[in-house]
Amino acid sequence: MRKALLAALVSCTLAGAWLTPMRAAAQVTISISCSALGIEARLCREGAEAWAQRTGNQVRLVSTPNSGTERLALYQQLLAARSPDIDVFQVDVVWPGILASHLLDLSGKIDVSGHFEEVVRNNTVDGKLVAIPWFVSAGLLYYRRDLLEQHGAEVPETWQQLTETAGRVMQAERAAGNDRMWGHVFQGRAYEGLTVNGIEWLASHNAGRIVEPDGSVSVDNPRAVQALTLARSWIERITPLGVLNYAEEESRGVFQSGNAVFMRNWPYAWPLLNAEDSPVRGKVGVAVLPRGAVQGGVHAAGLGGEQLAVSRYTAHPEQAVDLVRYLTSREEQKRRAIAGAFTPSIVALYEDEEVLAPNPFFRDLVPTLRSAVARPSGVTGARYNRVSAEFAAAVHAVLSGQSEPAEALDRLERQLTRIGRAGRW
Repeated sequence: MRKALLAALVSCTLAGAWLTPMRAAAQVTISISCSALGIEARLCREGAEAWAQRTGNQVRLVSTPNSGTERLALYQQLLAARSPDIDVFQVDVVWPGILASHLLDLSGKIDVSGHFEEVVRNNTVDGKLVAIPWFVSAGLLYYRRDLLEQHGAEVPETWQQLTETAGRVMQAERAAGNDRMWGHVFQGRAYEGLTVNGIEWLASHNAGRIVEPDGSVSVDNPRAVQALTLARSWIERITPLGVLNYAEEESRGVFQSGNAVFMRNWPYAWPLLNAEDSPVRGKVGVAVLPRGAVQGGVHAAGLGGEQLAVSRYTAHPEQAVDLVRYLTSREEQKRRAIAGAFTPSIVALYEDEEVLAPNPFFRDLVPTLRSAVARPSGVTGARYNRVSAEFAAAVHAVLSGQSEPAEALDRLERQLTRIGRAGRW
């Protein structure tokens, strides 16, 4: 069993990803999994290498699949086998409840004062702090500032306004010769990213949160139907059919190549869009996501972010905890914010002028982060992965035209009620 898991792991591991300190002989080797999304792998490598040089240890970086669904499945296999082969895991904001039984309690071992309290609470399961916030995130609307100005358009307040503006600017650009221009791109693949997009659409229409804090399933309601009907109308109208296979990087690729007016994505995209070789450098603006054009409609951004956790099966808990302490420190979070626009989990850094210089939109981000819409991982616990998969599949079926919104939501509510045993999650 363990050999099979290691074989799967090796296929996702960066060849030669060993970070050797430049001074004292290594004491122990700590393995850490890092995402390969955007520049995350490089920043993780640099931070881990700095820790290795400071402590005299070695660090082995393990690259994991870009897909959060695939990464979680790999983690679950390794941890179920009690494998000691990864000491420190990078975990999504919705995974602490799923993986908690396999993670060390870090209460009292790492100081979390100054971090967003909401995220610390999210990472506390049954009174145990099982993960430390590394960066917090929320969905944002990126837009081509130059194109909106050129065509006399405003940043949309509602999703309906986005639909109309995206269509008008797209058609004007196509008439001017760019037949590859689209109005809006987002994460439409049937995976965790679509769950977040879908929750943003529903919450912005005051349509609930799929599963409410009391455990009741609320996804089948008229406003949810309205939200998904609008999103479905985008496909092949203002959004390419290929969006049904887009994750974060595919969306960014289209937008950064200059072929989309709007994009929903995370803050990590900002420095990449403004890199020296980016075709849209200096042409991009950032805004809150639109609200639903209904009574009670709000600007709703999905809460995201990553944490670092220590496996219960590590052979070197002291060193693994120290690596997490270093990587989640104020100094390291500041470096990552400046170099990669990773929004810190330490609130005070949003007032640091060195952080704000390359990331001016950080100034207004704290209220958005504090009010971001969490996925129902807390109430659904270990069943969250099934809930998310069912929701993403239902939304994808609607977007692809395989199912009508009302049908899909009725079927989804019945499935989720069975999964949750009528609210007894």
